[in-house]
Amino acid sequence: MPMNLLLVVFTLLLNGCSHEPLYQSQSYVFGTLVDISIYGESEPRARELANHVQQEFQRLHDSLHAWKEGSDLTRLNAAFAQGETPVPVSPELAQIIQDATTLSTRSNELFNPAIGNLIKLWGFQRDEYSPVNIDADAINALVKQAPRMSGIVIEHGTAYSKNPTVRLDLGGYAKGYALDKAAAYLRQQGVKNALINIGGNIIALGQHGDHPWRVGIQHPRQPGPIAMLDLPDGWAIGTSGDYQRYFELDGKRYCHIIDPRTGYPAQGTQAVTILVPPAANAGTLSDVASKPIFISNAGDKAQAAQMMGITNYMVIDAQGKIFVSAEMRRRLQWPEKIMPKEKHVRLENLP
Repeated sequence: MPMNLLLVVFTLLLNGCSHEPLYQSQSYVFGTLVDISIYGESEPRARELANHVQQEFQRLHDSLHAWKEGSDLTRLNAAFAQGETPVPVSPELAQIIQDATTLSTRSNELFNPAIGNLIKLWGFQRDEYSPVNIDADAINALVKQAPRMSGIVIEHGTAYSKNPTVRLDLGGYAKGYALDKAAAYLRQQGVKNALINIGGNIIALGQHGDHPWRVGIQHPRQPGPIAMLDLPDGWAIGTSGDYQRYFELDGKRYCHIIDPRTGYPAQGTQAVTILVPPAANAGTLSDVASKPIFISNAGDKAQAAQMMGITNYMVIDAQGKIFVSAEMRRRLQWPEKIMPKEKHVRLENLP
């Protein structure tokens, strides 16, 4: 199974600064590795809290799965395909759809969870990825039919779609939403210090002893980190990359991030990493807001970041050149092998 671990977590060695316990729990949910670290709680309590979070992640995974038969999302998608007959929708799923619609509109629909049929057509609604026959006619037809989140109507506890080609795929939203739910729960339970990592979307609570939590940003073409940074209390980090869910055909790489404007996988970018300051939806934004930046053309990436309210971001283009916003540059720590010229280029200088 593919491991969408876009960020490598580095646990700090406290060198005797603190003797508080660190509990770590791992599982595989949302098609990726999940790691929960809780610092400063007794092992039995930390285990109980982590188990609750993991169970909630599994519930969300089962409910929001885009192609698993019987999930809440697949049942809703089947109803959308049948026409404008309202069907019951849970309050949670209704709220998720409404929030995703707001974020889609904010992104000028570059973030568009309604294009599940395109994602399926490219073979990314399955557990293993292999080359597909590219059906240009089918792709163009779906693009012309313009499935959008704004086509979904939610009222009186029901939902329907005015466009039968709308097929929801919340793969670019669900992990971030789960992060926010987990962080809120742990805070409600009095946990002061924790780090929650869902396949590279990470949110920090407090710190690790006398030091902030530290994370490393995965190099998109080499093992190990391309840079590291400290993640303060309440901040979230997320990466969109072309190096985990992809296939190659005739020497060309096709990743799972589809450009809704063309119907084809986005090209020209290896990875985008963003930082989101503390907010009730910091985790959600860490998942969502990197997509419009990734999909945007080179000259539009700064504008896409601004549109999503993101000031801390790093882009690695198809040639491996690194572009970093001024705010992000102050936070990053670079291995010696990264050239100084590359690490100090500002994103706004993209051609």
